[in-house]
Amino acid sequence: MQTSNNSIQTPQSVDLVIEARWIAILDTEHVFLEHYALVVHADKIVDLQEIATARKQYLAKERISLDEHILIPGLINLHTHAAMNLMRGIADDLPLMTWLNQHIWPTERAVVFDDYVKDASLHACAEMLSGGITCFNDMYFYPSATAAAVSQSGMRASLGLLVTEFATNYAADADDYLQKGFEAHDGWRNNPMISSVIAPHAPYTVTNKTFEKVVIYAEQLGLGIHTHLHETRHEIVHSQEEFGVRPIQRLSELGLLGPGFLAAHGVHLLPQEIDLLHAYGCHIAHCPSSNLKLGSGIAPVADLVAKQVNVGLGTDSAASNNRLDMFTEMRMAALLAKGASEDPTSLPAHQVLKMATINAAKALGLDEKIGSIEIGKQADITAVKLSDLTISPCYDPISHLVYTCGREHVTHTWVAGELKYSNGIYANIEPMELKEIVKKWQPKLAQHKH
Repeated sequence: MQTSNNSIQTPQSVDLVIEARWIAILDTEHVFLEHYALVVHADKIVDLQEIATARKQYLAKERISLDEHILIPGLINLHTHAAMNLMRGIADDLPLMTWLNQHIWPTERAVVFDDYVKDASLHACAEMLSGGITCFNDMYFYPSATAAAVSQSGMRASLGLLVTEFATNYAADADDYLQKGFEAHDGWRNNPMISSVIAPHAPYTVTNKTFEKVVIYAEQLGLGIHTHLHETRHEIVHSQEEFGVRPIQRLSELGLLGPGFLAAHGVHLLPQEIDLLHAYGCHIAHCPSSNLKLGSGIAPVADLVAKQVNVGLGTDSAASNNRLDMFTEMRMAALLAKGASEDPTSLPAHQVLKMATINAAKALGLDEKIGSIEIGKQADITAVKLSDLTISPCYDPISHLVYTCGREHVTHTWVAGELKYSNGIYANIEPMELKEIVKKWQPKLAQHKH
């Protein structure tokens, strides 16, 4: 703060001040601040002050008053396949392996090339931004095409370097997947908005030899590992028949487990396997809606949390969920945990919001930059209006956010201090472009609809 010779303080120039009814900080002492202003300069949060104080201390290029809103950290979608967005609804009401083998994989062989991935990923980015999601963790073919969509949208993303054994339009074999993934990683390694993880698809599509290579490369490059794990009982039976152990034991013996390991789903876990995840400092991406829709089961989230395993939330793809909607996932996660544990105190609202924000950031190794509203962190912020008549009255804003609100109540989404979505308008995406994407690809995809 600058001061003049007569000790009268001169207001400090900043880029943005957002005045809000509530700000969710979710630290150990408070759940939210009331009648506070969030101060942003460049891409960072530089202060949190009472509104009256902030008006005196800061001269903002832009000042926004949101007196019916709560500001929350930008939501983080911890597990998705963005480019499957245009496959929404092509094969519903089927078990996972039937869905994959008879519908999804044949469709991908027919249409999935880099132009499709770019278009479909941009469509997904638009859906996510409008629902307050500022960052997503992706696993799909042609990650450079996804990166192009991410850059256009202005979002943040952790992109998986997909690895599997079977040939696709993208790669011929596991070594080809790895090589192409590393080339993609080199292409965005200086982009502050995009990070990488190595993404072996699943234990049932990756051999021991490839998993061993993944461990070596992850250590050499300092990258995390993201894979599907214990999603269905079928996967576990298959592993026991082929390898003599359950999938998580196999991966443990191969050296994959550790603080950089993120397992999507974790639906069928024994108590000793939860202990194993805790001991290694692993993370779980809980995808409740997808698990229910595919009939995979209900993950033991209350037990995972009780054992201090870090759990974040993901949507999975729109092909298995039909929505990239983190509000639905928050509410679903809370209700399922209570119902499965028969304990209504299980997974309270503030804990679920952490799963959708700071817990997910920790799983991606990004918690020093994003995931909470703290001074010095990137200004990834979502504004949610809590005053609509259909959801009034509001007594507890955090509870209201999780149990009452929907993504339609998101009004503003900022990423790195820049407004990327506001009341139906995108900063970098034209609605006509999205319409043309759907018009282009729907007829091709419709040929494979279940």
